[in-house]
Amino acid sequence: MNKDFLQQLGLKETNAGTSTGLHAETSGELIKSYSPVDGQFIGSVSQTTKEQYEAVIAKAEAAFKIWREIPAPKRGEIVRQYGEELRKYKDPLGRLVSYEMGKSLQEGWGEVQEMIDICDFAVGLSRQLYGLTMHSERPHHRMYEQWHPLGIVGIISAFNFPVAVWSWNAMIAMVCGDVCVWKPSEKAPLCGVACQNIFEKVLKANNVPEGVVCLVNGDYKVGEYMTTDSRVPLVSATGSTRMGKIVGQTVAARLGRSLLELGGNNAIIVTPSSDLDIVLTGALFGAVGTCGQRCTSTRRLIIHDSIYEEVKNKMAKAYGQLRIGDPLDEHNHVGPLIDQDAVNAYLTTISKIKEQGGSMVVEGGVLEGKGYESGCYVKPCIAEAKPDMAIVQHETFAPILYLLKYNDLDEAIAIQNNVPQGLSSAIMTTDMREAEKFLSVAGSDCGIANVNIGTSGAEIGGAFGGEKETGGGRESGSDSWKAYMRRQTNTINYSRQLPLAQGIKFDL
Repeated sequence: MNKDFLQQLGLKETNAGTSTGLHAETSGELIKSYSPVDGQFIGSVSQTTKEQYEAVIAKAEAAFKIWREIPAPKRGEIVRQYGEELRKYKDPLGRLVSYEMGKSLQEGWGEVQEMIDICDFAVGLSRQLYGLTMHSERPHHRMYEQWHPLGIVGIISAFNFPVAVWSWNAMIAMVCGDVCVWKPSEKAPLCGVACQNIFEKVLKANNVPEGVVCLVNGDYKVGEYMTTDSRVPLVSATGSTRMGKIVGQTVAARLGRSLLELGGNNAIIVTPSSDLDIVLTGALFGAVGTCGQRCTSTRRLIIHDSIYEEVKNKMAKAYGQLRIGDPLDEHNHVGPLIDQDAVNAYLTTISKIKEQGGSMVVEGGVLEGKGYESGCYVKPCIAEAKPDMAIVQHETFAPILYLLKYNDLDEAIAIQNNVPQGLSSAIMTTDMREAEKFLSVAGSDCGIANVNIGTSGAEIGGAFGGEKETGGGRESGSDSWKAYMRRQTNTINYSRQLPLAQGIKFDL
């Protein structure tokens, strides 16, 4: 495979792996990155030590004192320039995402496009950090609210979106006046290094302190440095519900803020009035895109019993046409799972489906032979199941789709909501009443609820996040910027007297 994209991104191949240039000295402990595409070693980064972490935080603290004083529109200009650089590097960075993580090349390019889009959004936002003006009950007084940056924002991102989710947080945090310390997933560390390399060029060209954007590498221990650090007022963490509970409790114990984007167990309700062509496209991409490793992946298809057999047969036929293989080959639909642990979780789940009374519509399994040498390629599978099966309540990060029956819409919504997670949901219908009920207060309990599109593929303009065990966080668009700032209420007295609120008298 031609790996010119590594050199284009400043990832130099050496005997020791990839030299990041992020630290003057290495820890001696390396995080090695192997591609799930072909099993080949890509490169390595040095695990950040506690001493190196302290140096990074000191650099970020110093940078914040400068960065917060720069007017927000000028901060937006820096982000705009980063967006321009990403346009130049869209192809090689998208290829790196595809090669290191395993998603299709189209999705790799799409992830970089998300970064570009959020840069554009943040540039506009830099002139719209609005506060409110309120009328005071006291004469000759004025009240208003304003927003100030928090300081250091710690970002812990997951392997499945190794660059986009960081940018959702970082671009908005930076125009808000914050500085960012990022710990990318140890399963895709080179994507983080590449983004850092590109950004450092922009910072240097504008004489901006490099501590505005910092990178630390490592496993959960490095994440713990951040979550226990009171100098980091906000930790934004993306990952499993198990991880999020640990992060949330740890940050809350020091009265810090956490923004959590955790598990999803997403469902599409398919009604008798639905357009089955749309159902097929939305469910298929939702279930097998990124090999089922999106937090918004479709896990459950809740189908009305009058069309159940028809939808089941159409889905089974579509699965038979999927091309599984090298994700950098644009002819393939599905790439590999991230690593052997993910493969084992996939196989364990299939065993539990059968143990708990489910039956396979499309059988799963690990693919072998030429092109599948990494051992990470699996067959997307479909299982018939019952809503109350324990395994259906659980999120498995793999291309496993459950088919569930319902009789009326109330039952379908109850099935949709009866899982611990609450990220993304959808209904396929041409009946306005059904659509509106699904979107009503008595409908979906998820942070995302769609009509006639799938559960996957959110746009950056809307706030992204979910409820219940998904964590309650919101990133990206809308007014999500408020999570990265502190609100301050100001009252100004321009009279020659000092009247007290609520009419209190305190005369001497």
